[in-house]
Amino acid sequence: MVDPATFRDVMAQWPSGVTIVTTVDADGVRKGMTASSFSSVSLDPPLVSVCLVKTLYTHKLISDSGIFGVNVLAKDNMEVARRFAGMVKGVEDRFEGESWTVAETGASLLDSALGWVDCRVVHEYDGGDHTIFVGEVVAAHNARRSAPLLFHSRGWGQFADVLPDVATISDTGLVDALRNSRLAPQLTDAVAVTTAAGVRLRVADLTCAAEDDVVLSDVPWPSDRTMTSVLVGDRLQAQKALECGAGVIELTADPGVPASLQQALSSLDGIADRVSVSLAMAFDPALREAVLESVEQLSAAGVKEICLPDTAGAATALEVRDLLQEAVPLARPTALRMRLDSGDRLALVKVLTALKSGVRDFDTALGQLSHSVAVEDLIRLLGTLDVACAVDGEAISALAVRLGTIHHTDRTALGARNTVGATG
Repeated sequence: MVDPATFRDVMAQWPSGVTIVTTVDADGVRKGMTASSFSSVSLDPPLVSVCLVKTLYTHKLISDSGIFGVNVLAKDNMEVARRFAGMVKGVEDRFEGESWTVAETGASLLDSALGWVDCRVVHEYDGGDHTIFVGEVVAAHNARRSAPLLFHSRGWGQFADVLPDVATISDTGLVDALRNSRLAPQLTDAVAVTTAAGVRLRVADLTCAAEDDVVLSDVPWPSDRTMTSVLVGDRLQAQKALECGAGVIELTADPGVPASLQQALSSLDGIADRVSVSLAMAFDPALREAVLESVEQLSAAGVKEICLPDTAGAATALEVRDLLQEAVPLARPTALRMRLDSGDRLALVKVLTALKSGVRDFDTALGQLSHSVAVEDLIRLLGTLDVACAVDGEAISALAVRLGTIHHTDRTALGARNTVGATG
C-alpha cells in the first residue's frame, strides 16, 4: 500500500476549486469551513457531494443537522477562504465582514461567491477517515461570472495564463489617412491589399460626415466587402452602411453615460450580430462597474463584438489584466476586442496580457497612420508566440513600409507649405 505522504503529494497536483461549506449547530448558530473536496453527483435529481474528515467539528454538525450549503469562491474571495480555513489569527466570528443570505435550510450563503447550492443530506457514505455527504440541491444561485479561486500543490491561486490558438486583426486607422491625406489617391489600393491579406478594414467613418451617401459612394470598396467595417453614429447610418455591403457596423458608447449605452442598444434590433460596440474610456478605474455592466448588457443583446480601447495608453498591464478577467467571462460568447495606443511603450506588453486573459481580437493600424498599435508589430508578436493569425504578414509589412514613406512625404510637403505661408 502506498504511504500516506506520497499519496498526499500526488493528490496535491490535482487542481480543484475552493468552497466554503456552511451549516448550523444545534442552537441554529451558523458555522462553516473551507473545503475543496466538493463535486457534482447527479443532474436528475440534482445531487452534490462533500467529503469531510470525521474528526472535524463541521463534520459532526452536518451529520446532526442534515443540511449544508456550498459556496463556490472567486479569485477575490481568498481572504474569506483563509479565514474559514483557520489561517487568520484572532478571528472570533468567521462570518463577520461579509454579506450572507440565509437559505431555505438555514445554511448561510456568501453573496460575493461565484455561486452557491443549498442542500439537504440524503446519503452518508463511509470513506475511510472521511465521510462522503451526498446532498440534494433544494436551491441554487449563479451569482456572478469571474475567475475562480483554485487549490493546487497546497496553495491557492488562479488559472494559469494560457495563450489562445488563434487571433484576429482589424485595421481602424487607414480610413483616417484616406480621408485626411492630400496623397489619398496613392493610398486607395491599400484597401484591396489590406483586406486580401486577411485584415478587416474600416473603410468609412460616418460620425463626422456631412453627407453619408456621398462618403459611402467614395469608398474604395474591396471585392470582399465582408472584410470591411463602417463607423456610424446611429441606426440610420448603420442601415445605409449595411445596404452598401459593409461586413460589420461599429458603434461607440460611453459606459459612464447611461443614455449613450441605451442609444447603442436601441440601434441593435435585427442587426446585433453585425455590430461591434466600442466602450469609451473602458479602462478608467472610475468607470469599472459601469463598463462591466455595459459588457453584460451588450452580450445579452447579442452583439458581434465589444471593443475595450486603451487609446490614451493610461492603463497599466495589471489594470488591463484585472478588468479583462472580469469582462471576458461576462462577455461570453461575445468576442472582446482591444485597441491600444501606438505611443504607449507598453502597448505590446498589454497585448500579451490581453491574450493571456482571453482576448483574441485586436484593432490596429498600419504603422505611422494612426494612434493604434501597428498591425505589422502585432503580427510579428503573434508569430513569436505561435498564435495563429490568418494574415499575410509579408504583404502587410511591405504595405506598411510603402504607406509610411508616402505619409512621411505628405507631412513633409504640408510642413513646407505652412512654412512658406508663414514667411511669404
